[in-house]
Formats: sequence, C-alpha cells, structure tokens
Amino acid sequence: MADSALHSPPLHTGQEIEFDRAKIRRDMIIRRIGKVGMAFNPIFAYFFLWAPIIILVVFSFNNAETVSVWRGFTTQWYQNIFTNALSAGTESARFSTEIMLTSVGNSLFVALVTTIISTVIGTMVAMSLVRGNFPGKSVMDAVLYLPVVIPEITQAISLAVFFRIVFDFVNNANDGLRAAPGFGTIIIGHVAFCISYVTIVVRARFADMNPRLEEAARDLGANEWRTFWRVTFPLILPGVIAGGLLAFTISLDDFIVTFFVSGIGTTTLPIFVYGLLKTRVPPEINAISTLMLVASTVLVGVSLIMQGRNAGKN
Repeated sequence: MADSALHSPPLHTGQEIEFDRAKIRRDMIIRRIGKVGMAFNPIFAYFFLWAPIIILVVFSFNNAETVSVWRGFTTQWYQNIFTNALSAGTESARFSTEIMLTSVGNSLFVALVTTIISTVIGTMVAMSLVRGNFPGKSVMDAVLYLPVVIPEITQAISLAVFFRIVFDFVNNANDGLRAAPGFGTIIIGHVAFCISYVTIVVRARFADMNPRLEEAARDLGANEWRTFWRVTFPLILPGVIAGGLLAFTISLDDFIVTFFVSGIGTTTLPIFVYGLLKTRVPPEINAISTLMLVASTVLVGVSLIMQGRNAGKN
C-alpha cells in the first residue's frame, strides 16, 4: 500500500490553468455595480415614497397659489383655514372654515365611534382565536384578513350594494319609513375593515403573553371573568390601545368607503377636501393635507411606541 502511494501520479500535472481575465474583469465590474445598486436602492425607494409628501408640506408654506413656482415663505393658507379669508380674487373661491370645521367634527365623531366598536369586537375576536377552540376557527381566521388584502374600492362597492338592498327592503316593507345612508352606514363600513386591524394587533399581544399567568390565577380561585379583568386585560391593554389608535387613524383618513356609503349632511374631512378639488386646486388644500398628515403621523407614532413597549416588556 505504501509502495503504491509512493508511485501514484502527482496531483498537479504541471499544466498552467488559463483564466479569462476579460470575463473576470466584467464579473467584478458587475459585482461592484450590484453593490452600489443595493446601497442606493433603499434611498431611491424612500425618495419616491416621501418626495411627494415632502413637496406637499413645503408648498403648503409657498407664497403663491400655484405649486409650480416657489415665491417665498408664508403661513397665509393656514390662516385662511381659520379666518375664511379669500384665496383668490372671486367670491366663489371663498374658503369656508365653518364647513371645514363641521367636516372635521363629523370625521372625529365617526372615527371615535368606529374605534370604540372596533376595539371591543376586535379584542373579543382576537381572544377567541388565540384562546378558543370552536368549529370554523380556521375559516374565521382566513376571513379576518380579507378586509386587509382586498382592494378598498371592492369593499366600498360591496358595502354600497349591500346597503342599497337593505334600504330598498326596509322602504318597501314600511311605507312611512324612509331609510337612507348616513352616519350609521359610514360607521358600519369603517367598523367592517377596522376590526381586522385591531384583531391583528391585539392577537400579536396575546401570542406574546404567557398563558400560565391566567392558569395561575384560576388555580388561586379566580373565575374566568375575574381572571380576564385582573390578569389578561392589564397585560393586553397596551396592545388594545395600539389597535384602537390604528383604527382611529384609518377611519379618520378613509375616503373611498366613506364616499360610497355616506349621505346628505355627513361630509367628512377627506370628502370635504375632495369637494374642493372639483372646481380648482386651492392652496389651502396643501395646508389641510399637511395638518391631516401631522395628526395621522402622531397617532401612528403613539401606536408604534405602545407596541414597542409591549415588545420590550416581554
């Protein structure tokens, strides 16, 4: 065995390995370009995402009625929102602060009621999915994500058709009663998709919570109701608040569903802004949009902070 090893042919035959240096240089150039592209890809992505928003905020302080030319800094358009000042030379261009404040009040009312209902139902749904075991649980789990993944225009049309069928039935059954779209239809439409968002957030909190804490409470003599209020609810409360804030923000900013299911006298702020765009694009639009952006950002930020604190405690 040793002699055969000594006389075995060498591993290297002495022939030189030939390399295609041009191909190697091309490959290295492509790799360098790829590294540069990977480095700048997030920059370009965030630029296209945030550039329109930044332009909107900047030109809300532009001393001109057009967004094509920057003519200096001014807060005139924010002042017009609260003073009914003219933003153009005609009376038809008058900005109505009273109508705007009414629409803001409508938006806050709808968002507040939607948040309360969505938070209560969403919390119960999340708890049933995490702690419960019942027939159809997998189907309910799948249906939960439908309002999140389906296009909002599809949901808006389906709700409009549903309410039309219900109203026709009610009006035909009761000659003296005339049902029509209003705040009720808007709230129902908002609750229909806000429940999913609340459930997803609260369910994530349930998944991170140790179920042995509830078992310990029951072992010590607490019934289901006392266990929920003394142990479960305090632990999931930050998640419930985060889900409620998220639902409030989504309801406050919603336009498509609200536009399809709203009625006379139920104009919300997004619909009010859309109404201003029908005849012209007043500069106050930029100011209103900036204020809505700030309010939404604050609410979403608070929601993220609450969820971050939840993760830090686990």
